[in-house]
Amino acid sequence: MEPPAQATKMCFGPFEADLRSGELRKHGVRLKLQDQPSQVLALLLEHAGDVVTREELRQRLWPADTFVDFDTGLNSAVKKLRDVLADSADEPRYIETIPRRGYRFIAPLVDPNPATVPSSAPEPGLHPAHETAPSQPAGSVVTSAKSFFFTHLRLLFGAAALLLLLVAGFLVYRNTGAGGTKQPAIKSLAVLPLKNLSGDASQDYLADGMTEALIGRLAGIHDLRVISRTSVMRYKDTKEALPEIAKTLGVDAIVEGSVIRDGNRIRVHAQLIRAATDEHFWSEAYDRELRDVLTLQSDVAQSIAQKVEVTITGEEHARLSSARTVDPEAYEAYVKGRYYWNKRTADSMPKAALYFEQAISKDPGYGAAYSGLADCNSGLAWHGFMSPAEVLPKAYAAAQKAVEIDPQSAEAYASLALVLEHKWDWAGAEVEFKRALELNPQYANAHHWYGDYLSIQGRHDEALVEAKRALELDPLNLMIGTWVGLRYYLARRYDGAIEQSQNTVDLDPNFAAAHLILGESYVQQGKHKEGLDELQKAASLSGDSPLYMAQVGVSLALAGEKKEALRAIRELQDISGKRYVSPYGVAQIYAALNDKEQTYKWLETAYRDRAVWMSYLAVDPVFDSIRLEDRFRDLLQRVGLPRVGNIMGTVAAPALHPSPVFPRATKSRQLPSGRQFGNYPETAFWETCGAAHRSRFDPTCLLSTWVLELQVTAVPSRWLGCCQEPRILLLR
Repeated sequence: MEPPAQATKMCFGPFEADLRSGELRKHGVRLKLQDQPSQVLALLLEHAGDVVTREELRQRLWPADTFVDFDTGLNSAVKKLRDVLADSADEPRYIETIPRRGYRFIAPLVDPNPATVPSSAPEPGLHPAHETAPSQPAGSVVTSAKSFFFTHLRLLFGAAALLLLLVAGFLVYRNTGAGGTKQPAIKSLAVLPLKNLSGDASQDYLADGMTEALIGRLAGIHDLRVISRTSVMRYKDTKEALPEIAKTLGVDAIVEGSVIRDGNRIRVHAQLIRAATDEHFWSEAYDRELRDVLTLQSDVAQSIAQKVEVTITGEEHARLSSARTVDPEAYEAYVKGRYYWNKRTADSMPKAALYFEQAISKDPGYGAAYSGLADCNSGLAWHGFMSPAEVLPKAYAAAQKAVEIDPQSAEAYASLALVLEHKWDWAGAEVEFKRALELNPQYANAHHWYGDYLSIQGRHDEALVEAKRALELDPLNLMIGTWVGLRYYLARRYDGAIEQSQNTVDLDPNFAAAHLILGESYVQQGKHKEGLDELQKAASLSGDSPLYMAQVGVSLALAGEKKEALRAIRELQDISGKRYVSPYGVAQIYAALNDKEQTYKWLETAYRDRAVWMSYLAVDPVFDSIRLEDRFRDLLQRVGLPRVGNIMGTVAAPALHPSPVFPRATKSRQLPSGRQFGNYPETAFWETCGAAHRSRFDPTCLLSTWVLELQVTAVPSRWLGCCQEPRILLLR
């Protein structure tokens, strides 16, 4: 449908548009409409009923020599026009979006100044309006009235039926593609790194921060699986096709877009793409002052949630829509802090802490900055970059403040839980981890850290569930993938640890932590050469971090290279004169050398230092040779960790580890009856083998665990690594 030729004013609904002046009126009242939205309307009206392509709109709005973010500009103009018309992109009355092509004006048009029809003589048999019609009988008048009533009643029912058909048709159309097939529901999505179109590479942190914020808000929706930041950041500036990215990440939809910083204003353009068909079914632009950036993030996230049509609870909606103004300089400092924190290096983490402190000084009520500061200081302690005594009090104070400011923040509770774990407040840590996951079940870091907590407590099966859930939410996160391997390692499931660590190495051959777990697992399997190679590579990639160098020393000691192992200890002591070195690593090397006095000396030092890695004391395989000794159990009790029986009884897969030295003796003793040991009989007799050497035991077998708890000195031959003549009689 086209407007009459030469028409300058057109009416549709309650609106009247003057194509010459660009004015728009509603019920005669002039509306405020900016130039570009006005030009869009004029072009659509000129071609009413036809598709106006995006290229045609570009030519009308911007000259050929103008360089702008065209998609953002056009989407913004159309949005403003729809706002004035009170129109909707989902259920359009005036402007319809034609995906990947353009727009179409769909409302009926009326010319407000129709041409006057020339008068003419009435046709024969017709009476002019001013003449009196012939009189009719009274009955005829009644019949006409009835006819008029029933005619209009039929028209009314017909119109209602037509309206129902149109509504049904629209609902079917909205839920089907152009081919008429029903579109699958969107249950998962990934927000790809937003592009920095500011023309200044130093503003990349702003685009990265916006990406992370959108992920964080959307992840709060329980019914929508959202891929975490680390995995999507691998696709920054990628040329890979969107369907391939979606397939790799296992998602139904992709969000992509751009960020432009212009002084104290920020513009964000976002679009939603169906992964299977590459269909762009939603696009929108947002323009705010930088101080309103949190509101902007909320608006974008809410729009995306509406488009994917997921169920949102009242509490989730409240968190999704919550926003506050923030000092622009504080926000900039915060996103810079997260930018450097995500690098996790000895140089970047102190820099991140400074930026978080700047954000707090600019805006003391900025809860996210306190959470970031807590994570940063916890990381400095865990990675061994700084002394726990120096940074953990700062981490604890910041985490408490983050929870106080925003008691609905999963990130704040997870930060607090992590600090409590490092402070050996085990009960408090678990409470806060569970609260964080209750608030946001899709917060990958909370699952990641909680899995580590469960391993420390010897709850290995639960730990693996949490670790694998974190990896599902962030499948390309190298640290999360590595820590799945650590869960296997601490459970003595070395084959699983090796497989998972190798998968991570395949993703990034230069990721030091993956080589660390791979090497440690080889060492515990007795593959000393392979283990040493991996551990030396890990230490080199880490920049000779003391944490990694200590594991090289452990490997040398277990391989019988005592001289080299002692040299590793001296190197660590030399480094400790320049920077913090955890005493725990030195204790590990002495334990591998079977020097008990030095082992306990350095463990006591680690205890006094509150060394973070003391948390692993109950499950660290390196200390299995002294695990049953009273001094070791006393240490476990002081740290608040469970005893060995509780740990070993829950391990789920076979492995071999050092046990106490066999005495020369020949003696029999019956185990208590009435106890079922897995598939083994209730009654068993044991006898020593008469050889004085070290044996190995399987902590996953309830029988061997029970034997070790009684400090029995022989176990069945099927569980022994070096004892050649053990004799066990199992009676069925």
